[in-house]
Amino acid sequence: MSKFFDFRKGEKTRPAAAALHYDPLKAEPPEVLAVGRGLMADEIVRVAKLHGIPMHEDPGLVEALSRLDVSDHIPRELYAVVAEILAYVFRVDTETRAS
Repeated sequence: MSKFFDFRKGEKTRPAAAALHYDPLKAEPPEVLAVGRGLMADEIVRVAKLHGIPMHEDPGLVEALSRLDVSDHIPRELYAVVAEILAYVFRVDTETRAS
């Protein structure tokens, strides 16, 4: 029995990922380093794991970041949510270094 794609069911969402860069010693907001869906998202996650970069899942934030261009700084509307994630990353990084 063969299966056919049913266009009426809608397309499955492809995985998405984004990478940010932030230097706390500078007065600039975080910058988008990479954003992608599907294979590109898989590659972003693979590289982050390879380099031991902490990751955080937030589909809403990834969707918002996917509307930005690489090298764009995040808009003010995202400051609060990104600040929470950066606090998490700094905490994990501190705990990892203390171990």
